[in-house]
Amino acid sequence: MKQGIHPAAYKFVVFKDMSNGETFLGKSTAHSKETITWEDGKEYPVIKLEISNTSHPFFTGKNVLVDTAGRIDKFKKKYAKK
Repeated sequence: MKQGIHPAAYKFVVFKDMSNGETFLGKSTAHSKETITWEDGKEYPVIKLEISNTSHPFFTGKNVLVDTAGRIDKFKKKYAKK
C-alpha cells in the first residue's frame, strides 16, 4: 500500500440511524457540528445516517419498503413510458 494516502485524524463519533433512532459509537473522519452525550457521559459529534445495519432489510431479514425522500416516485416518473 502507498504510504501517506490514508487519513490519520480518525476520531470517535456517534452514528445515528434516522429511520429507527438506533445509535452506535465508532470512528470516522467525517465532520459534524451537532453533538450528543453518549452513555459514558462524554460528548461526541453525531453523524446522521438514512439507513444502517439495524434497519436495512438485508441485515434485519425483514422485507420492509424504505422510501427516503420519494426515491421510488422519482424513479417511476423518470422512467415512465411516454
